[in-house]
Amino acid sequence: MLIGPMRLVDQWTAIETRLPRDWEVVPLTLTAEQPGELPKAAAVLAPLGAGHVDGKLVLQVRRAGGGAGPEAARRLFARLDQQRIWCSITRGEVRESAPVEETPAGSVAASWDAALAALPGDWSELLCRLEIGGSALLPRAALLCAPVNPTRDRDGIAFLFRAGRVGYGVSTQMARRCFERLDEEGIAGSITVLRVLSDTQPVASQGSSWIVAGRVL
Repeated sequence: MLIGPMRLVDQWTAIETRLPRDWEVVPLTLTAEQPGELPKAAAVLAPLGAGHVDGKLVLQVRRAGGGAGPEAARRLFARLDQQRIWCSITRGEVRESAPVEETPAGSVAASWDAALAALPGDWSELLCRLEIGGSALLPRAALLCAPVNPTRDRDGIAFLFRAGRVGYGVSTQMARRCFERLDEEGIAGSITVLRVLSDTQPVASQGSSWIVAGRVL
Protein backbone atom coordinates (compact mmCIF):
# COMPACT_ATOMS: atom_id res chain seq x y z
CA MET A 1 0.00 0.00 0.00
CA LEU A 2 1.75 3.20 -1.20
CA ILE A 3 0.69 6.51 0.24
CA GLY A 4 2.04 9.76 -1.23
CA PRO A 5 3.04 12.27 -2.12
CA MET A 6 2.15 14.03 1.12
CA ARG A 7 3.81 14.93 4.40
CA LEU A 8 5.24 11.96 6.28
CA VAL A 9 3.18 12.83 9.35
CA ASP A 10 0.00 12.69 7.29
CA GLN A 11 1.06 9.43 5.66
CA TRP A 12 1.72 7.88 9.08
CA THR A 13 -1.63 9.11 10.40
CA ALA A 14 -3.41 7.53 7.43
CA ILE A 15 -1.59 4.23 8.02
CA GLU A 16 -2.18 4.26 11.78
CA THR A 17 -5.93 4.80 11.43
CA ARG A 18 -6.16 1.68 9.22
CA LEU A 19 -4.21 -0.63 11.53
CA PRO A 20 -6.10 -3.51 13.15
CA ARG A 21 -7.13 -2.96 16.74
CA ASP A 22 -4.71 -5.57 18.10
CA TRP A 23 -1.69 -4.53 16.05
CA GLU A 24 1.69 -5.05 17.69
CA VAL A 25 4.37 -4.18 15.10
CA VAL A 26 4.05 -2.48 11.73
CA PRO A 27 7.02 -2.58 9.30
CA LEU A 28 7.50 0.46 7.07
CA THR A 29 9.59 1.14 3.99
CA LEU A 30 10.54 4.73 3.16
CA THR A 31 11.48 5.83 -0.33
CA ALA A 32 13.14 9.25 -0.59
CA GLU A 33 12.06 11.58 -3.39
CA GLN A 34 15.70 12.61 -3.68
CA PRO A 35 17.87 9.49 -3.22
CA GLY A 36 20.78 11.63 -2.08
CA GLU A 37 18.81 12.62 1.03
CA LEU A 38 18.42 9.04 2.21
CA PRO A 39 21.42 9.21 4.61
CA LYS A 40 19.91 12.31 6.28
CA ALA A 41 16.58 10.53 6.66
CA ALA A 42 18.34 7.49 8.12
CA ALA A 43 20.09 9.65 10.72
CA VAL A 44 16.79 11.21 11.83
CA LEU A 45 15.02 7.85 11.97
CA ALA A 46 17.84 6.01 13.75
CA PRO A 47 15.76 5.70 17.00
CA LEU A 48 13.31 3.57 14.98
CA GLY A 49 16.11 1.25 13.88
CA ALA A 50 16.02 2.45 10.28
CA GLY A 51 18.34 0.55 7.94
CA HIS A 52 19.26 0.68 4.25
CA VAL A 53 17.85 -2.02 1.97
CA ASP A 54 18.04 -1.69 -1.85
CA GLY A 55 18.17 2.10 -1.78
CA LYS A 56 15.31 2.43 0.71
CA LEU A 57 14.90 2.66 4.47
CA VAL A 58 13.17 -0.07 6.43
CA LEU A 59 12.02 0.36 10.02
CA GLN A 60 9.43 -0.87 12.49
CA VAL A 61 6.95 0.97 14.71
CA ARG A 62 5.85 -0.84 17.86
CA ARG A 63 2.52 -0.30 19.52
CA ALA A 64 4.09 -0.79 22.97
CA GLY A 65 5.53 2.71 22.69
CA GLY A 66 8.89 3.98 23.88
CA GLY A 67 11.57 5.09 21.46
CA ALA A 68 10.03 3.07 18.62
CA GLY A 69 6.39 3.75 19.45
CA PRO A 70 3.72 5.55 17.40
CA GLU A 71 4.25 8.97 19.00
CA ALA A 72 8.02 8.74 18.64
CA ALA A 73 7.52 7.90 14.97
CA ARG A 74 5.21 10.87 14.55
CA ARG A 75 7.79 13.26 16.03
CA LEU A 76 10.59 11.92 13.83
CA PHE A 77 8.45 12.04 10.69
CA ALA A 78 7.54 15.65 11.56
CA ARG A 79 11.25 16.44 11.80
CA LEU A 80 11.81 15.12 8.27
CA ASP A 81 8.86 17.21 7.07
CA GLN A 82 10.40 20.29 8.68
CA GLN A 83 13.68 19.56 6.92
CA ARG A 84 11.75 19.13 3.66
CA ILE A 85 13.09 15.60 3.16
CA TRP A 86 10.17 14.20 1.21
CA CYS A 87 9.52 10.47 1.37
CA SER A 88 6.75 8.00 0.64
CA ILE A 89 5.82 5.22 3.07
CA THR A 90 4.95 1.67 2.15
CA ARG A 91 3.38 -0.42 4.89
CA GLY A 92 4.36 -4.05 5.24
CA GLU A 93 2.49 -6.94 6.82
CA VAL A 94 1.28 -6.02 10.29
CA ARG A 95 2.02 -8.31 13.20
CA GLU A 96 -0.92 -8.60 15.57
CA SER A 97 -1.02 -9.61 19.21
CA ALA A 98 -1.86 -13.23 19.90
CA PRO A 99 -5.47 -13.56 21.07
CA VAL A 100 -5.81 -13.88 24.81
CA GLU A 101 -7.93 -16.84 25.78
CA GLU A 102 -10.12 -16.47 28.81
CA THR A 103 -9.32 -18.91 31.56
CA PRO A 104 -12.41 -21.03 32.13
CA ALA A 105 -13.94 -20.67 35.56
CA GLY A 106 -13.06 -23.67 37.69
CA SER A 107 -14.50 -25.16 40.83
CA VAL A 108 -13.70 -23.19 43.98
CA ALA A 109 -13.69 -26.42 45.99
CA ALA A 110 -11.23 -27.96 43.54
CA SER A 111 -9.05 -24.87 43.78
CA TRP A 112 -9.05 -25.28 47.57
CA ASP A 113 -8.04 -28.92 47.25
CA ALA A 114 -5.17 -27.97 44.94
CA ALA A 115 -3.98 -25.24 47.29
CA LEU A 116 -3.93 -27.64 50.24
CA ALA A 117 -2.13 -30.32 48.25
CA ALA A 118 0.79 -27.96 47.63
CA LEU A 119 1.36 -27.26 51.36
CA PRO A 120 4.03 -28.86 53.53
CA GLY A 121 2.79 -31.78 55.60
CA ASP A 122 3.26 -29.99 58.94
CA TRP A 123 1.37 -26.80 58.13
CA SER A 124 -0.71 -25.44 60.97
CA GLU A 125 -2.01 -21.95 60.05
CA LEU A 126 -2.88 -20.28 56.75
CA LEU A 127 -3.78 -16.87 55.43
CA CYS A 128 -5.72 -17.29 52.19
CA ARG A 129 -7.33 -15.23 49.46
CA LEU A 130 -10.65 -16.14 47.84
CA GLU A 131 -11.01 -14.37 44.51
CA ILE A 132 -14.55 -14.05 43.15
CA GLY A 133 -15.47 -13.92 39.46
CA GLY A 134 -17.42 -10.64 39.64
CA SER A 135 -18.05 -7.77 42.04
CA ALA A 136 -21.82 -8.27 41.87
CA LEU A 137 -21.32 -11.72 43.40
CA LEU A 138 -19.44 -10.53 46.47
CA PRO A 139 -22.45 -10.14 48.83
CA ARG A 140 -23.80 -13.60 48.02
CA ALA A 141 -20.35 -15.16 48.26
CA ALA A 142 -19.81 -13.55 51.66
CA LEU A 143 -23.10 -14.99 52.89
CA LEU A 144 -22.38 -18.51 51.63
CA CYS A 145 -18.89 -18.38 53.14
CA ALA A 146 -19.90 -16.85 56.48
CA PRO A 147 -18.35 -19.74 58.50
CA VAL A 148 -15.00 -18.88 56.88
CA ASN A 149 -15.24 -15.38 58.43
CA PRO A 150 -14.18 -13.62 55.21
CA THR A 151 -12.64 -10.14 55.32
CA ARG A 152 -12.98 -7.93 52.24
CA ASP A 153 -9.73 -7.56 50.33
CA ARG A 154 -9.39 -3.93 49.27
CA ASP A 155 -6.95 -4.77 46.48
CA GLY A 156 -9.33 -6.82 44.35
CA ILE A 157 -12.63 -8.64 43.99
CA ALA A 158 -11.76 -11.00 46.79
CA PHE A 159 -11.86 -11.93 50.46
CA LEU A 160 -9.12 -12.84 52.91
CA PHE A 161 -9.63 -15.61 55.44
CA ARG A 162 -7.69 -17.72 57.91
CA ALA A 163 -7.61 -21.48 58.11
CA GLY A 164 -5.90 -23.61 60.69
CA ARG A 165 -5.30 -27.00 62.17
CA VAL A 166 -4.50 -25.29 65.46
CA GLY A 167 -5.40 -21.89 66.87
CA TYR A 168 -7.72 -19.46 65.15
CA GLY A 169 -9.05 -20.21 61.67
CA VAL A 170 -11.68 -22.21 59.83
CA SER A 171 -11.13 -25.93 59.51
CA THR A 172 -10.31 -27.25 56.06
CA GLN A 173 -13.50 -29.34 56.03
CA MET A 174 -15.76 -26.40 56.87
CA ALA A 175 -13.99 -24.21 54.33
CA ARG A 176 -14.49 -26.81 51.63
CA ARG A 177 -18.20 -27.08 52.38
CA CYS A 178 -18.52 -23.30 51.95
CA PHE A 179 -16.70 -23.46 48.63
CA GLU A 180 -18.96 -26.28 47.50
CA ARG A 181 -21.89 -23.92 48.10
CA LEU A 182 -20.27 -21.40 45.76
CA ASP A 183 -19.88 -24.11 43.12
CA GLU A 184 -23.51 -25.17 43.53
CA GLU A 185 -24.68 -21.62 42.79
CA GLY A 186 -22.32 -21.18 39.86
CA ILE A 187 -20.16 -18.55 41.56
CA ALA A 188 -16.70 -18.78 39.99
CA GLY A 189 -13.60 -18.21 42.06
CA SER A 190 -10.20 -19.45 43.09
CA ILE A 191 -8.14 -19.86 46.24
CA THR A 192 -4.59 -18.68 46.84
CA VAL A 193 -2.56 -19.39 49.97
CA LEU A 194 -0.79 -16.13 50.80
CA ARG A 195 1.06 -17.16 53.96
CA VAL A 196 1.64 -20.43 55.75
CA LEU A 197 3.06 -21.35 59.16
CA SER A 198 4.19 -24.82 60.10
CA ASP A 199 4.34 -26.60 63.44
CA THR A 200 3.03 -23.68 65.50
CA GLN A 201 1.89 -24.40 69.04
CA PRO A 202 -0.22 -21.54 70.46
CA VAL A 203 0.02 -21.19 74.24
CA ALA A 204 -2.72 -19.20 76.00
CA SER A 205 -3.63 -17.53 72.68
CA GLN A 206 -5.80 -18.06 69.62
CA GLY A 207 -2.78 -18.35 67.38
CA SER A 208 -0.61 -16.11 65.21
CA SER A 209 -1.56 -12.60 64.12
CA TRP A 210 -1.41 -11.75 60.43
CA ILE A 211 -0.86 -8.06 59.62
CA VAL A 212 -1.91 -7.06 56.09
CA ALA A 213 -1.88 -3.40 54.99
CA GLY A 214 -1.94 -2.32 58.62
CA ARG A 215 -4.87 -4.56 59.54
CA VAL A 216 -4.66 -7.48 61.93
CA LEU A 217 -6.44 -10.53 60.53
